[in-house]
This record gives sequence, C-alpha cells and structure tokens, in this order.
Amino acid sequence: MSDYQPRIQDMQFVLSNVLGVPDQLKALSAFDEVDADLMHQVLEEAGKFVGEVVAPLNRDGDEIGAQWQDGKVTMPPGFQSAYQMFWQAGWPALSAAPEDGGQGLPSVLEIMLYEMLSAANHGWTMAPGLLHGAYECIKHYASPSLQETYLKKVGTGEWLATMCLTEPHAGSDLGLARTKATPLPDGRYALSGTKIFISGGEHDLSDNIVHLVLARLPDAPAGSKGISLFVVPKFLVNADGSLGARNDVHCVSIEHKMGIKASPTAVLQYGDHGGAIGYLVGQENRGLEYMFIMMNAARYAVGVQGIAVSERAYQKATQYARDRVQSRPVDGSIKAAAPIIHHPDVRRMLMTMRAVTQGCRALATVSAAAYDAAHAHPDASVRQQNQAFYEFMVPLVKGYSTEMSLEVTSLGVQVHGGMGFIEETGAAQHYRDAKILTIYEGTTAIQANDLVGRKTARDGGGTAKAIAAQIEKTEADLRANGSADAHAFAKRLAAARQAFLDVVDFIVAQSASNPNAAYAGSVPYLMLSGNLMAGWQMARALLAAQSEQAAGHDSEFMASKIATCRFYADHLLSRVPGLRDGIVEGADSVTALALEAF
Repeated sequence: MSDYQPRIQDMQFVLSNVLGVPDQLKALSAFDEVDADLMHQVLEEAGKFVGEVVAPLNRDGDEIGAQWQDGKVTMPPGFQSAYQMFWQAGWPALSAAPEDGGQGLPSVLEIMLYEMLSAANHGWTMAPGLLHGAYECIKHYASPSLQETYLKKVGTGEWLATMCLTEPHAGSDLGLARTKATPLPDGRYALSGTKIFISGGEHDLSDNIVHLVLARLPDAPAGSKGISLFVVPKFLVNADGSLGARNDVHCVSIEHKMGIKASPTAVLQYGDHGGAIGYLVGQENRGLEYMFIMMNAARYAVGVQGIAVSERAYQKATQYARDRVQSRPVDGSIKAAAPIIHHPDVRRMLMTMRAVTQGCRALATVSAAAYDAAHAHPDASVRQQNQAFYEFMVPLVKGYSTEMSLEVTSLGVQVHGGMGFIEETGAAQHYRDAKILTIYEGTTAIQANDLVGRKTARDGGGTAKAIAAQIEKTEADLRANGSADAHAFAKRLAAARQAFLDVVDFIVAQSASNPNAAYAGSVPYLMLSGNLMAGWQMARALLAAQSEQAAGHDSEFMASKIATCRFYADHLLSRVPGLRDGIVEGADSVTALALEAF
C-alpha cells in the first residue's frame, strides 16, 4: 500500500455541492442516468484500484525507470501487470461510447480518475493519458475502415496510443515538420523521418501502439497548411484483426530526464527499412486541424496532472510536518520541542499547498462539466455557451495549475527542510516531476499566447467579460450571505474581477496597435485569470460549505473547507491586483532593454 489517499470526499463535494453536476446531467440525455450515487460508486472503486495497484509502484518507477535496449523498452516491475488490470477492468473506456466498448460516463468523472492516477504514479499514468484524445481524434476524423480496425482497441485501452508531432527542428512551430508520407499504389503511405519527445513511444504495456503522426505529402503546401495526419501502428493489423508484421517504426533511444522517469520519452525513427506503413486520417493537408482535438485533450490532461502532483506533495508534506519534532511553538502552547505543524509558517506553507490544490481541482471540474454540456446538451445555444467557456478555461487549467504545481511542490520540499533535498523522503520526486508540466503539450507561454490572441482579443473580450459577469453574481451571493468570511471573500473577489476586466480592456486595446505591449504580459494575464477563476470556484465552495454546515452535515469537513476558502481569498486571490499593475502599467519596461544589452 501507498501513503497516497485519493481525495474522494473533496471531489464529491465539488461535484455535488459546489457545481451541482448530478442535477446538470439530468438535462443531458446521454448522462441522465448518472446520479450522485453512481458517481460516488465510480470514485470509490477508482480510489481502491489506484491505492492498491498503481500507487505502490511509484517508487520503483522513479528509481528504476523505463529501460531501453536494442530498440525495446522494458517498463519498471509491476507496470505491465497493473496496466493489463487497468484496461481489462474498463477504466480507460470510462467516457468512451458504449458502441465502442466504453461505459458512456461523463468526462467530469474521467478527469477525477486521472487525477487519482497521476497523483498515485505520474510516470505510469503517462501511458494511458493520451487515450481519450486519440480515441476522439479517430472517432471524429478517421474513415469507417480505420475506425473498424482501431477505434474500439484505442477506446478500451487494449492498445495504447501516441501523439507524434515534435521533430528535432520543429517544436511548437509544427509548420517546420519534415517527416514525409509517400503514397503507395494500394492507398497506403510510406512514412520516413524522425519524431522526438514521444511519450510512450515504445513500451511493453500493450500488444500494439497506435501512433498518430503528422507528416507531409509530396507537393504539399509549405507550413502548417501542408501537414496531414496518419495512423501508423507499431504492428500492422491483418484483415481478421490479428496482429501482423512489425511496422518500420523503431525506437532508437529514450531520453534521460529530470523527472517522470518511468515514462519512456522516445526518439522514433520512421522508414529506415523502406518506409513505415501509415493510413491517412481524413483529408490531405488538414492534419494539424485534426490533431487539435487530441492536443486540447492533452493540454487539459496536463493541467490535471498539475493538480495531482500538488495533492501528492501536500499529503507527503502534511504527514512529515505531523511527525517531525523541532523547536518549541512561539505561542508557548507546548513547553518542549513539538511537531513542526505547530509553527505558523509551516502552517502557512501547508495551507498554500492545500488551497491551491483545491482551487485548481474545482477549476478543472467546472471546466469538465462545461465540456460535457457542450457536447451533450439538447439546446444548441447552451452547447455554444459551454463550448466558449470551456475553450477559455483550457489554457488556464493547463497553464495556471501547472505553474502553481511548481510552487506547491517546492513548498513540499521546503516543509521537509534539508530532508526534502534528499531523495530518500520522496519529496524531491514531485518537484522534479512537476517541472515538465509547464513545458510539454505547449509551454505556459504558448497557453498564454492562445489566451491573449484567440480567447481574448479575437472576440473583443466578449467571452472574458461574460465570465466576469457570472463572477459578479457570486459576489452578490457572498454579500447576501452575511458571514464575515463571505464578506471578506466578496471584497477580494470584486477587486480581482475588476483587475481582470482592466487587463482584458488593455489587451483588446493594444493587441492590434501595439502587440508587444499586449503579449508582454501574456503569462501574468494567464496567472491572473487562472487565480481568479479558481478563486471564483472557491467562493462558490465557501457558500456551499456554509450551507451544509448550517444544515448539520459533516461539520468537521465543512469547517475545514471554509477555512481553506478564506485562506485562498486572503493569500492567493489577493495577488491578482498586483499582477494587473505589472501588465497594464509595466508593459513598456519588458521591452525597454536593447537586445544587445542582454
């Protein structure tokens, strides 16, 4: 057993009490039978599997890691059997359609499953982490024949999948990709080239790996408009569905990394022996468009990984603070050396970790609920509203949750003191693992550019201001509540909302005439927005907890939630006005220094 404990009670509180997800699902015909009891059952069973099967493998995953030899990757002990148990139990198929072997449950439950998995064992979870996006990509864009061969296998997790975008010379700028796809007489394609940074590019967890590969056809237009998408399986599939010959795609090495050492980050070589056989997905030259469905799913999933590693670091730090005896408390409450959790600054660090994690969890959950409504609500206008909300939130879930995971895991090391710097305690692993989260699937700067350009400037700040109007209604609810905690939160939330609106107006005004000024504060704008949106959900949590407490329901949990929400307002939401000042009043100083002076 592991010391990690899934936060099922907090997840249920967010789902039912804060967001009212069970009631929302009743309006969605696809999920109208999913009630609170079923959601509770799914979370409880997921927690058992994660705690008993996946979490105990974490230490070996970090210390032994994935091993490459002669083109093959061997995963750490226990990883293969755990994955076989995982897919055979139906967990990867949680949100897949029943006709594809799935359970047809809402995405909001799936994200909580993956938070548990990532917190328990980040490296192991990297393997199935791309399945949902790959499934959606194949389901939306692949031909019926490709779907017949691959959709159910990917949807159920029997075969794992990868996303092959990056090349040695082409990272975020995928228009520079050079991997070639040459048409063959039988309608298939021969791919040749190199892809790097491919998570799960080679392993022994599943019988086959379905690579989704961006490549360029002969005479294709230059840049991103000339990229097509291909299914390239590790093993070719026979007409009867059985596995055939090994395809000409091989892992030539795996990276030696700072963290997530159990996840093989592969260099894949296509076509060294005549060409890797690939199958065109959809139409020619629309590959990047098709891949965005997988990229957005992956970006959101990385945000959930940030929440997960934050939760794991918080739990470890809290346990250490209870056990470590050092110094007498400053208030004299204990006359001898006491556990360090008695010291105010240690409690400040733990409360920061706790509040950030809970705020980001609520942010991810409200976003996932919007995703479900955007895809399943019977009213087209409601679907459109939820889609706009979800798209605005994706860079925040990804960017804010992951950047804050660095702060949280760093605090986790700090709570441990010198022992946090020693690998023996395990605190350092979470800090190491967290760093990749701000980089892969689009760096924080990439997410921020998306937030500024596509999500704010493009519609003149319309979506941002519509969300701000919803936040203002929560402020009114807080003021009507009457409690000191609610009034204090209303004051902080109003100041943060106004700061947000000031920045939105600044970006809209500057984006065309002075883009350097608009983008100079892109990352601070993302952090400001993420902080505000998470704070908004914590305000809703405060109101829900006070209501439940007044009704006599689980008073201890509700008191803890109220205290955590108040801390978020006082210590995290209070950061927002300062970020506003830097963006609106400090844009010129970002670019004032001459390039040659750096």
